[in-house]
Amino acid sequence: MKRNKVHIHWYPGHIAKAERQLKEKLSLVDVVIEVRDARIPLSSSYANIKKLLGDKPRVLLLNKADLTNQSELRQWVEYISKESECPVIPTSFDNKNDLSKIIKHLINLAEPKIQILMAKGLLRRPARVMVVGMPNVGKSSVINRLTKSSKTKTGAKAGVTRQQQWVRINPQLELLDTPGIIPTKQEDQIQAVKLAFVNSISENAYSPEPVAEALLEILENSKYFTVVKEYYNVENLSLENIAVSRNWITKGESPDIERTAIFVLKDFREGRIGKFILDDLPIFQN
Repeated sequence: MKRNKVHIHWYPGHIAKAERQLKEKLSLVDVVIEVRDARIPLSSSYANIKKLLGDKPRVLLLNKADLTNQSELRQWVEYISKESECPVIPTSFDNKNDLSKIIKHLINLAEPKIQILMAKGLLRRPARVMVVGMPNVGKSSVINRLTKSSKTKTGAKAGVTRQQQWVRINPQLELLDTPGIIPTKQEDQIQAVKLAFVNSISENAYSPEPVAEALLEILENSKYFTVVKEYYNVENLSLENIAVSRNWITKGESPDIERTAIFVLKDFREGRIGKFILDDLPIFQN
């Protein structure tokens, strides 16, 4: 069956304005938490992240790691750690064991900046950190997890607009309580459709049917094919076959393609089909 071609035309707000706002926030902090979706660790990244951050150190979180194949994820952590030259930590909403590791890395990475300030005669202050990433990769959940046990807001800082509030995580660390959204034009349609798979692009920017078909095409040509085929009890992956298998038929006795597409995307996003990573791991460079 020939798949419908997907074209996603999506711009998250005004690009120039969003970039300016993000750079303003970045100027306030010592270290950055970059959040990616572990199911698409490359497609949920920003190609020019190093240029965007300048010399600011970062901790890279692969969020929603519980929805991935763990052995594959370990290979991705190794690859991204070498490629980014920064700490890479798999994380998920239910994982409470990684918070202390994240906080320790943030404090350690910010220490050189704190030392520079102290050498200029300033008093030691807590390290300042913010969370950045593509839309809906889990930035707000990371902020909520870090601030869950520390609700003390420290108010505005000098040179900071009143809307920017800081939360004291511990005596050594303060977190900007609003995330920085990395805006990007979706010129790469392969990346765009993968972002749609994980709900990182507004549903107003695409129809579910061609996106779900694109997901099935990727799964059909992957090592996950058998798992997906068994889950839906079909021989060939298509929305039509899945609709018939699930007996999702319209009043006109045709397969209910729209309903099936919505459920396929939901099944993937919630990890019901299986635990997958949809990006291909690049070959390690020596």
